[in-house]
Amino acid sequence: MIKMIMHGCNGAMGQVITQIAAEEKNIAIVAGIDPRERENSSYPVFKSLNDCNIPADVIVDFASAKAVDGLLDYSVGRKIPVVLCTTGLSEEQIKRVEETASQVAVLRSANMSLGVNLLMKLIKDAAQVLAVAGFDIEILEKHHNKKLDAPSGTALALADSINEAMDQEYHYVYDRSQVRKARDKKEIGIQAVRGGTIVGEHDVIFAGKDEVVTFNHTAYSKAIFAQGAVSAAKFLAGKGPGLYTMKDVIES
Repeated sequence: MIKMIMHGCNGAMGQVITQIAAEEKNIAIVAGIDPRERENSSYPVFKSLNDCNIPADVIVDFASAKAVDGLLDYSVGRKIPVVLCTTGLSEEQIKRVEETASQVAVLRSANMSLGVNLLMKLIKDAAQVLAVAGFDIEILEKHHNKKLDAPSGTALALADSINEAMDQEYHYVYDRSQVRKARDKKEIGIQAVRGGTIVGEHDVIFAGKDEVVTFNHTAYSKAIFAQGAVSAAKFLAGKGPGLYTMKDVIES
């Protein structure tokens, strides 16, 4: 039985993951971390990682960017692999994640969905045909009104996938309101919408002369991300140091 710590257990994603993990036969949440109180938890909940001394095989994180530094320190100190799902990390934090991965297994993904990770592969192939043919590239993402970071980590990961396929030729533009000029052919426009209870929607638009090709992924429930996180936890438990992605989970 894989023993898991849920970091951010009382948040929306933490609660969904708790429900899914409870239905799994070979993984169990043995402790949760969250400063927010919630009654009737099926496992002990600590306000801080430093208060938790329960042995575990893996940590799943769906907390906040400000809690990531302490999480990485704890992971290294206890030698516990960590599935890092929190987005909106700073460049300094991303560097710390890479440094941490040299000492303990870290799986970091901007999106835990199987569909989104397949989309990243598809748009790489599309870019090598359409971008070369002169198509403009725009990414539009929509999320609920409580999401803090914008653009989403997934939108940036989609842009990075395209840029990787195109030898890093492109730069990103997030706001056109301050400059009145035609778009650069080597830019990827990224726009964010926040409203209501939208779980997550991403459009990758390749706009050419007289034709448009659009790739869309729509999440109707947080359960798709939660299931991906649990699958990642199963994959990562027992792994040696290294930086892993959902691609490794899918291909395992």
